[in-house]
Amino acid sequence: MIATRSPSDSLTELLHRLGDVPFERIIARPAPGTATPSDVLRLCDGEPKRLCELVEGVLVEKAIGQYESRLAFELARLIGNYLEGNNIGIPSRADGAYTIDDNQVGFTEVAFISWDNIPPDADPGTPMPNWIPSLAVEVISRSNTRGGMKRKLKDYFAVGVELVSYVYPKERVVRVYTSEEDCQKMTEDEMLDGGSVLPGFQLSVRQLFEAGTFQRSTN
Repeated sequence: MIATRSPSDSLTELLHRLGDVPFERIIARPAPGTATPSDVLRLCDGEPKRLCELVEGVLVEKAIGQYESRLAFELARLIGNYLEGNNIGIPSRADGAYTIDDNQVGFTEVAFISWDNIPPDADPGTPMPNWIPSLAVEVISRSNTRGGMKRKLKDYFAVGVELVSYVYPKERVVRVYTSEEDCQKMTEDEMLDGGSVLPGFQLSVRQLFEAGTFQRSTN
Protein backbone atom coordinates (compact mmCIF):
# COMPACT_ATOMS: atom_id res chain seq x y z
CA MET A 1 0.00 0.00 0.00
CA ILE A 2 1.37 3.43 -0.94
CA ALA A 3 1.25 5.95 1.90
CA THR A 4 -1.25 8.78 1.58
CA ARG A 5 -0.29 12.40 1.86
CA SER A 6 0.06 13.76 5.37
CA PRO A 7 -1.78 17.03 6.06
CA SER A 8 1.57 18.54 7.09
CA ASP A 9 3.17 17.89 3.71
CA SER A 10 4.10 20.97 1.74
CA LEU A 11 3.56 20.94 -2.02
CA THR A 12 7.35 20.95 -2.46
CA GLU A 13 7.70 17.86 -0.26
CA LEU A 14 4.89 16.15 -2.14
CA LEU A 15 6.39 16.86 -5.56
CA HIS A 16 9.74 15.55 -4.36
CA ARG A 17 8.17 12.28 -3.21
CA LEU A 18 6.49 11.94 -6.59
CA GLY A 19 9.90 12.18 -8.24
CA ASP A 20 10.11 15.93 -8.89
CA VAL A 21 7.57 15.75 -11.70
CA PRO A 22 6.97 19.09 -13.46
CA PHE A 23 4.42 21.20 -11.62
CA GLU A 24 2.30 21.58 -14.77
CA ARG A 25 1.60 17.84 -14.79
CA ILE A 26 -0.10 17.99 -11.38
CA ILE A 27 -3.89 18.27 -11.54
CA ALA A 28 -5.13 20.79 -8.97
CA ARG A 29 -8.73 19.58 -8.69
CA PRO A 30 -9.39 17.64 -6.60
CA ALA A 31 -6.71 18.91 -4.26
CA PRO A 32 -3.45 16.94 -4.36
CA GLY A 33 -3.63 14.13 -1.83
CA THR A 34 -7.41 13.74 -2.02
CA ALA A 35 -7.95 12.23 -5.48
CA THR A 36 -9.38 8.72 -5.94
CA PRO A 37 -9.59 6.20 -8.81
CA SER A 38 -13.00 7.65 -9.72
CA ASP A 39 -11.26 10.94 -10.57
CA VAL A 40 -8.95 9.08 -12.96
CA LEU A 41 -11.95 7.54 -14.69
CA ARG A 42 -13.75 10.90 -14.84
CA LEU A 43 -10.83 12.53 -16.62
CA CYS A 44 -10.42 9.57 -18.98
CA ASP A 45 -14.09 9.87 -19.97
CA GLY A 46 -14.02 13.65 -20.18
CA GLU A 47 -13.79 15.96 -23.16
CA PRO A 48 -10.99 16.45 -23.86
CA LYS A 49 -9.76 13.10 -22.60
CA ARG A 50 -6.90 13.35 -20.08
CA LEU A 51 -4.80 10.38 -18.99
CA CYS A 52 -3.77 10.89 -15.38
CA GLU A 53 -2.04 8.46 -13.07
CA LEU A 54 -2.99 8.42 -9.41
CA VAL A 55 -0.06 8.46 -6.99
CA GLU A 56 -0.49 9.08 -3.26
CA GLY A 57 -3.87 10.60 -3.93
CA VAL A 58 -2.38 12.97 -6.52
CA LEU A 59 -3.42 13.11 -10.18
CA VAL A 60 -0.32 13.28 -12.38
CA GLU A 61 -0.99 13.83 -16.08
CA LYS A 62 0.52 11.22 -18.37
CA ALA A 63 2.55 12.97 -21.06
CA ILE A 64 4.00 11.42 -24.20
CA GLY A 65 5.20 13.04 -27.42
CA GLN A 66 4.29 12.18 -30.99
CA TYR A 67 7.52 10.29 -31.72
CA GLU A 68 7.35 8.43 -28.43
CA SER A 69 3.75 7.50 -29.19
CA ARG A 70 4.77 5.98 -32.54
CA LEU A 71 7.46 3.89 -30.86
CA ALA A 72 4.92 2.63 -28.32
CA PHE A 73 2.43 1.84 -31.08
CA GLU A 74 5.02 -0.18 -33.02
CA LEU A 75 6.06 -2.16 -29.95
CA ALA A 76 2.45 -2.83 -28.99
CA ARG A 77 1.74 -3.98 -32.56
CA LEU A 78 4.65 -6.41 -32.56
CA ILE A 79 3.72 -7.83 -29.16
CA GLY A 80 0.14 -8.18 -30.40
CA ASN A 81 1.39 -10.12 -33.44
CA TYR A 82 3.41 -12.38 -31.14
CA LEU A 83 0.37 -13.03 -28.94
CA GLU A 84 -1.72 -14.08 -31.93
CA GLY A 85 0.45 -17.18 -32.11
CA ASN A 86 1.11 -17.45 -28.38
CA ASN A 87 -2.10 -17.18 -26.38
CA ILE A 88 -0.49 -16.47 -23.00
CA GLY A 89 -2.14 -13.15 -22.14
CA ILE A 90 -3.25 -9.79 -23.49
CA PRO A 91 -1.50 -6.57 -24.58
CA SER A 92 -2.39 -3.09 -23.41
CA ARG A 93 -1.45 0.41 -24.56
CA ALA A 94 -1.07 3.81 -22.88
CA ASP A 95 -4.79 4.43 -22.42
CA GLY A 96 -5.28 1.15 -20.56
CA ALA A 97 -5.32 1.88 -16.83
CA TYR A 98 -4.75 -0.63 -14.07
CA THR A 99 -5.67 -0.21 -10.40
CA ILE A 100 -3.02 -1.04 -7.83
CA ASP A 101 -5.00 0.01 -4.74
CA ASP A 102 -7.44 2.72 -3.62
CA ASN A 103 -4.64 5.30 -3.77
CA GLN A 104 -2.79 4.33 -6.95
CA VAL A 105 -3.78 3.89 -10.61
CA GLY A 106 -1.14 3.48 -13.29
CA PHE A 107 -0.77 3.71 -17.05
CA THR A 108 2.14 2.39 -19.06
CA GLU A 109 2.85 2.99 -22.75
CA VAL A 110 2.89 -0.74 -23.49
CA ALA A 111 2.03 -3.63 -21.21
CA PHE A 112 1.56 -7.37 -21.36
CA ILE A 113 -0.75 -8.99 -18.83
CA SER A 114 -0.43 -12.75 -18.37
CA TRP A 115 -3.55 -14.89 -18.08
CA ASP A 116 -2.14 -15.88 -14.68
CA ASN A 117 -2.79 -12.31 -13.49
CA ILE A 118 -6.39 -12.18 -14.76
CA PRO A 119 -9.13 -14.00 -12.80
CA PRO A 120 -10.99 -16.61 -14.90
CA ASP A 121 -14.31 -14.81 -14.27
CA ALA A 122 -12.92 -11.32 -14.99
CA ASP A 123 -15.12 -8.90 -16.92
CA PRO A 124 -13.26 -7.85 -20.12
CA GLY A 125 -15.05 -4.49 -19.96
CA THR A 126 -13.63 -3.50 -16.56
CA PRO A 127 -12.38 0.10 -17.09
CA MET A 128 -9.57 0.05 -14.52
CA PRO A 129 -8.91 -3.59 -13.54
CA ASN A 130 -6.50 -4.70 -10.85
CA TRP A 131 -4.68 -6.94 -13.32
CA ILE A 132 -0.97 -6.36 -12.74
CA PRO A 133 1.15 -6.43 -15.92
CA SER A 134 3.93 -8.98 -16.27
CA LEU A 135 5.74 -6.59 -18.63
CA ALA A 136 5.67 -2.79 -18.49
CA VAL A 137 7.31 -0.55 -21.09
CA GLU A 138 7.82 3.20 -20.67
CA VAL A 139 8.94 5.39 -23.57
CA ILE A 140 10.87 8.24 -21.97
CA SER A 141 9.91 11.74 -23.09
CA ARG A 142 11.22 15.16 -22.10
CA SER A 143 8.61 15.56 -19.37
CA ASN A 144 9.78 12.43 -17.54
CA THR A 145 12.14 13.11 -14.66
CA ARG A 146 14.85 10.80 -13.36
CA GLY A 147 13.20 10.78 -9.94
CA GLY A 148 9.78 10.05 -11.37
CA MET A 149 11.01 7.09 -13.38
CA LYS A 150 12.94 5.77 -10.40
CA ARG A 151 9.76 5.93 -8.32
CA LYS A 152 7.77 4.15 -11.03
CA LEU A 153 10.41 1.42 -11.27
CA LYS A 154 10.15 0.82 -7.54
CA ASP A 155 6.35 0.76 -7.73
CA TYR A 156 6.35 -1.68 -10.65
CA PHE A 157 8.43 -4.29 -8.86
CA ALA A 158 6.64 -3.70 -5.56
CA VAL A 159 3.34 -4.87 -7.07
CA GLY A 160 4.80 -7.86 -8.93
CA VAL A 161 5.72 -6.70 -12.43
CA GLU A 162 8.39 -9.12 -13.67
CA LEU A 163 10.05 -7.18 -16.49
CA VAL A 164 10.31 -3.42 -17.07
CA SER A 165 11.79 -1.72 -20.13
CA TYR A 166 12.60 1.99 -20.37
CA VAL A 167 12.96 3.12 -23.98
CA TYR A 168 15.14 6.23 -24.50
CA PRO A 169 14.50 7.67 -28.00
CA LYS A 170 17.09 10.45 -27.72
CA GLU A 171 19.94 8.09 -26.78
CA ARG A 172 18.46 5.25 -28.87
CA VAL A 173 18.95 2.71 -26.11
CA VAL A 174 16.63 0.51 -24.08
CA ARG A 175 17.23 -0.28 -20.41
CA VAL A 176 15.74 -3.61 -19.39
CA TYR A 177 15.12 -4.22 -15.68
CA THR A 178 14.48 -7.55 -14.01
CA SER A 179 14.57 -5.83 -10.60
CA GLU A 180 15.27 -2.33 -9.29
CA GLU A 181 18.99 -3.12 -9.20
CA ASP A 182 19.40 -5.43 -12.18
CA CYS A 183 19.51 -3.55 -15.47
CA GLN A 184 20.82 -4.37 -18.94
CA LYS A 185 21.48 -1.52 -21.37
CA MET A 186 20.59 -2.51 -24.94
CA THR A 187 22.02 -0.59 -27.90
CA GLU A 188 20.92 -0.47 -31.56
CA ASP A 189 23.22 -3.37 -32.42
CA GLU A 190 21.43 -5.71 -30.01
CA MET A 191 18.20 -7.69 -29.86
CA LEU A 192 15.50 -7.32 -27.26
CA ASP A 193 13.86 -10.51 -26.08
CA GLY A 194 10.89 -11.28 -23.91
CA GLY A 195 12.73 -13.52 -21.48
CA SER A 196 10.44 -15.82 -19.49
CA VAL A 197 7.60 -13.29 -19.79
CA LEU A 198 7.30 -13.48 -23.59
CA PRO A 199 9.25 -16.64 -24.52
CA GLY A 200 10.67 -16.49 -28.02
CA PHE A 201 9.79 -12.84 -28.65
CA GLN A 202 12.66 -10.89 -30.23
CA LEU A 203 13.03 -7.40 -31.64
CA SER A 204 15.99 -5.47 -33.00
CA VAL A 205 16.55 -2.27 -31.03
CA ARG A 206 17.46 -0.56 -34.29
CA GLN A 207 14.22 -1.76 -35.90
CA LEU A 208 12.23 -0.33 -33.00
CA PHE A 209 13.73 3.15 -33.28
CA GLU A 210 13.52 3.20 -37.06
CA ALA A 211 9.81 2.42 -36.80
CA GLY A 212 9.31 5.80 -35.18
CA THR A 213 10.85 7.68 -38.12
CA PHE A 214 9.05 8.65 -41.32
CA GLN A 215 9.24 5.97 -44.00
CA ARG A 216 7.86 7.66 -47.10
CA SER A 217 7.06 5.59 -50.17
CA THR A 218 9.24 6.31 -53.22
CA ASN A 219 6.52 5.13 -55.64
